Amino acid sequence: MKTFLHFVQVCLLVCVVGALAAQGQQVRKTKNVLQLANQYFAKGEYYTAAYLYDQYLHPRKKHISGTAFILYAKKRRSARKMNRPDILYKQAECYRLSNYWVLADSIYKQCTGEPDALYWQGVCERNLGRYDEAEKNLRLYLGGNASNKQYAAAAERELQTIDFIRRELARPDAMLVKCRKLKAASGHEKGAYAVSYAGGQQYLLSSTRTDLQAADGGNPHYSRLFLATVQNDSLAQLSAVSLPSAGVADNQGAASLSADRRFMYFTQWRKENGKIVSNIYYSIKDAKGNWGVPILLPQVNLAGFSSKQPFCSADGKYLFFASDREGGSGGFDIWYALLQPDGSTGTAVNAGSVVNSSGDEQAPFYHNSTATLVFSSNGRPGMGGFDLFAAKGQVTGWNEPANLGYPVNSSRDDIYFYAPEKNTLLADAVIGSDRGEGCCIETYRINKTYKSKRLNGAVLDCRNEGPLAGATVTLTYPSGRTRKTYTDDDGRFVFDTIEYDIGKLKITISKALYKDTTAEISISGTDESSLLVEQLFSESLCIEKKFTLNPDNVVTVFFDFDKHNVKQAEAGKLDSLYNVLLHVPGARIQISGYTDGKGSDAYNKKLSDRRARACAEYLINKGIDAARISFESFGACCPVEMEIINGRDNEAGRSKNRRALINVVKD
Repeated sequence: MKTFLHFVQVCLLVCVVGALAAQGQQVRKTKNVLQLANQYFAKGEYYTAAYLYDQYLHPRKKHISGTAFILYAKKRRSARKMNRPDILYKQAECYRLSNYWVLADSIYKQCTGEPDALYWQGVCERNLGRYDEAEKNLRLYLGGNASNKQYAAAAERELQTIDFIRRELARPDAMLVKCRKLKAASGHEKGAYAVSYAGGQQYLLSSTRTDLQAADGGNPHYSRLFLATVQNDSLAQLSAVSLPSAGVADNQGAASLSADRRFMYFTQWRKENGKIVSNIYYSIKDAKGNWGVPILLPQVNLAGFSSKQPFCSADGKYLFFASDREGGSGGFDIWYALLQPDGSTGTAVNAGSVVNSSGDEQAPFYHNSTATLVFSSNGRPGMGGFDLFAAKGQVTGWNEPANLGYPVNSSRDDIYFYAPEKNTLLADAVIGSDRGEGCCIETYRINKTYKSKRLNGAVLDCRNEGPLAGATVTLTYPSGRTRKTYTDDDGRFVFDTIEYDIGKLKITISKALYKDTTAEISISGTDESSLLVEQLFSESLCIEKKFTLNPDNVVTVFFDFDKHNVKQAEAGKLDSLYNVLLHVPGARIQISGYTDGKGSDAYNKKLSDRRARACAEYLINKGIDAARISFESFGACCPVEMEIINGRDNEAGRSKNRRALINVVKD
């Protein structure tokens, strides 16, 4: 399949017409049209070759105003013998390789003597959305009698792709995603792609422009970088990015600005012997706002290999890019490198086998807000060609990539992706895709209406695990904003329309006579059966009753100064409590510990805790279940007697404040 560069091919015919018109007589004497067609095919100029093959097959047919191709119609000899079926098949290949699927399909249908034509018919029909026809031809190909089915494995994969497409098209939530093409200014209808943010209301993109001063026979159409705004679903106010002529050569592809907008990274590429060769350059903005001479990135580019499609992460840390350099998993892989303050980078690191496959991965985009890497791949199950995938994680590790599904992806090539940091990933994104009627990658806008999230939960009494009605449930967002609701008679509560990730929210439960409890939400289950609402079920939360004292049922145990052991004289009170607990199974006790006013607050808090625990342990050691006992410590809080009277220490009063209060509660 094509890469992001293929759109230039559509312009080659116009270029060739001009060249041949200027040099027609000389070329006519040396080469015939079939030789030229084969030469253009070998160079990878498939669209031009297709027209030349058609000129040979139909010499009297005029395809374009002017007679550039008619000049070659008088002779049909070629350097090697080619019959009509061979030429038809090669012409079909040309249209397919230049992504003119309708023309390719119609000509493959004429190649009845070529068994592989059935396979390519299936591929064309899948690209055209004719899935039943595609499946029929692929199965005919696999069931045919030809002994050499070189595309048998590929045909099986195409059948799997068709199954995947049908499942995606049947997904009910696909209706939540709207996809529409962004209109481009006149002259940029084809090949406006690779949108990235450039600050303010402007975006960087790559498109074509015509050099009217190009030398005869040269290609006047070059890919260049432009700035544009997005207005009313249109790419408007396109203006060329001004770069010094020194260092500007060939074509410029996908570009990305650093977080501080000081550096611009972009792809520069050319065609050599039918193969695309690309490298990544960067330019530095000066104090006047002008871009400097492009500089080749040494750590990112590697001699003999291609690197392309740079993307700067919004946090300013990393440059992501695609490269077919050694050390990868297949063809092109996703790589990254640390960005340096001077615009250069550290050593390139492969993103790993979780992200990269044996196929091609390209056009990386990292969304810091959701910690998601989006990239394009043709090496994973998808809808055909390149599909867009998303992998949660960071450079230290990635989760398994997920296909972004229909209609984000199509049965054609879906390559570039951009989404603002402030939004969820697909709320308002733009992608590059050739799903339109033409041959070229164009820009599409994606808007997904996300399912409303509904949080369901229950509040229980920690003591008996019974439902707690009338509790106040407060949801707190990272911003500090809160929402409140109340539990019903069954202790249940519901929050509709939850924003943010659940893991970023806090929940607080409060109720009279109970301790306020704040906890993180833990989801125990989900229900996505509804098309518009995702039900989230949190694990039940329990809250404990506050310590309360009933003056009519209070036993006071006194302690010596700075001691917490139960005195012999006080043990009888605890023995009496033991008898009550023994004969009244439903009874429980609440213990509170206190000190006098001497000592620090911190020390007294610990001492009062030890006194309360001493009483509890006395009863537990006698056989009372610990679940029937609760206790709290209050330090020097709440004295019952004055400790200073007329400026003198009142030891008798202090001794009454060194105590534990034990309240008997009967259910």
